[in-house]
Amino acid sequence: MSEEIVLYHGNGGDGTKELINEILKNLDNDILRKLGDSAILNLKDKLAFTTDSYVISPQFFNGGDIGKLSVYGTVNDLVVCGARPLFLSLSFIIEEGFLFSDFKKILQSIKEASDECDIKIVTGDTKVVEKGKGDKIFINTSGIGIIENENRDLSKRKVEKGDLVIINGGIGEHGISVMLERLGIKVDEKIKSDLAPLDKLILPLLDKFDGIKFLRDPTRGGVATVLNEIANKFSYEIEILEEELPIKNWVKEASNILGIDPLYAANEGKVIIIASKNEGEDILKFIKQNRLGVDSKIIGELKNDGKRVYLKTEIGTRRIVDTLKRDILPRIC
Repeated sequence: MSEEIVLYHGNGGDGTKELINEILKNLDNDILRKLGDSAILNLKDKLAFTTDSYVISPQFFNGGDIGKLSVYGTVNDLVVCGARPLFLSLSFIIEEGFLFSDFKKILQSIKEASDECDIKIVTGDTKVVEKGKGDKIFINTSGIGIIENENRDLSKRKVEKGDLVIINGGIGEHGISVMLERLGIKVDEKIKSDLAPLDKLILPLLDKFDGIKFLRDPTRGGVATVLNEIANKFSYEIEILEEELPIKNWVKEASNILGIDPLYAANEGKVIIIASKNEGEDILKFIKQNRLGVDSKIIGELKNDGKRVYLKTEIGTRRIVDTLKRDILPRIC
């Protein structure tokens, strides 16, 4: 086997077979090994279905890589809809010259992440493009999950004035840490992406509490953009409190250097929770028992009718938190 993936590996013949065999070494299961044009699945429950593409640069970063990101990102999109992840499709677009050794590392990461989340990769595709027509490797996934009980179905929940805004920990860590690496800035080991799967945090939370109204993972565009989406969706003004925002010191310092507001930086292991006021504190206590929720905070509240997000500063003034107007962090996921 050559050290690099070349156009031969995308020819549909022996080269492609060689590439697929390498994938099966890591990701083999009873459905995938059939190598059919489609995976045949037998499902009876209410389904959630999502898709996403991953083009992050660099492909390997402190806290993860594009392989783990492609699995965790899709898992998180399913669980914030109340679905238990079951099946994943996985497609690679690989630039000619990408090292087989790096491809194997990514496959191993995908294997570890899918095992951790108990999600089965059942179908996929590979394409190889000419040198200069891609950037090393891109991954596309689609995920299917099932909504197993009524308590996990958020589609009928009613968001109301007075509901609380909760986040399960530090803001902006993925976006800021990846940008530092991209710029070649040497950083301490503690400065890393928050990349993590949220299934073991969110699904038990939904099973325990009726007061969860809405969930969203604040990836591209960060917390600010997600809160604006929520304000527009439900026509409520949202006020967040600066003094309650869980932002680590290294994020604040790096954000100042980069000229980026951490509220707009991507997160890959965080969830925004809209919850009823009477259950808010109990929900917070429950989340804090999970390693992904130790730094959880109630950061705001749904106020009057409206479609704006405001930040109440530590000195008592208010400023508008708008949607992201430009791409400050390209190719962050």
